[in-house]
Amino acid sequence: MPEYEQPQIPAQQQDVPGVQSEMTPVPDCGETTYRGSGKMTGKAALITGGDSGIGRAVAIAYAREGADVLISYLNEHDDARDTARYVEEAGRRAVLVPGDLTDHAHCREVVQRAVDEFGRLDVLVPNAAYQSLHDNLEDFTDEEFDLVFQLNIGHYFRIVKAALPHLQAGASIIATTSVNADTPGPPLAPYSASKAAIANFSASLAQMLGPRGIRVNSVAPGAIWTPLIPATMPPEQVEDYGSQAPLGRTGQPAELAALYVLLASDGGSYISGSMIPVTGGNPVL
Repeated sequence: MPEYEQPQIPAQQQDVPGVQSEMTPVPDCGETTYRGSGKMTGKAALITGGDSGIGRAVAIAYAREGADVLISYLNEHDDARDTARYVEEAGRRAVLVPGDLTDHAHCREVVQRAVDEFGRLDVLVPNAAYQSLHDNLEDFTDEEFDLVFQLNIGHYFRIVKAALPHLQAGASIIATTSVNADTPGPPLAPYSASKAAIANFSASLAQMLGPRGIRVNSVAPGAIWTPLIPATMPPEQVEDYGSQAPLGRTGQPAELAALYVLLASDGGSYISGSMIPVTGGNPVL
């Protein structure tokens, strides 16, 4: 892995959901750095929000470790095609499925597509998310609140429920929560609450599904440079994003990939029920 320094992040803003290729600088998702070693040979994975950011980094890593990957995304077609190209260059299959994960039927369709394409399903990574920021509760609209929960925790529930008939012992579910689940910031109140729900739901699932041999964990990122940041935060907060972390810089999506691989592979065979922080030094207790 490279030695990272704090990138020069200028003030910038995009429309939701954000496009990775238009970010300055473009995030590092391990395109030129991740090296696989067969840790996931023969597995099939489903990643939501897999077109960019953490999802892209995980897709690239999984493919280079030997897994086929279904990439679920909203409408960021160019980013998704770029991710698929990296998966295919690794010699694995990439299946792209655009659509709205707040639609209950679409969640079921995504799972069925993975099963139809791969003939199996071994790893679920419910990673898609949305956030909105306001200083006053009155400024959050009902629509924003509903979107945050329907997407962040709602699609997680529905994807797992649809996938369960197809998951065998040894399967792994890895949800993306957030450091905000432990240390919520007021401007992100609905998002923080939804991420706490993800961590809690994951812990419950680990106990519920453990007897079936299915492991469930969550990863709690801190300040990671992904399209969600310029798409949902005001430009002045995007500028120099992440520099307040104890390590003095934002994290890159590539820096989470190895953890998602560990949790999905046989190397993590006794890790379940955990929330693992990747925060650049901010403690999660």
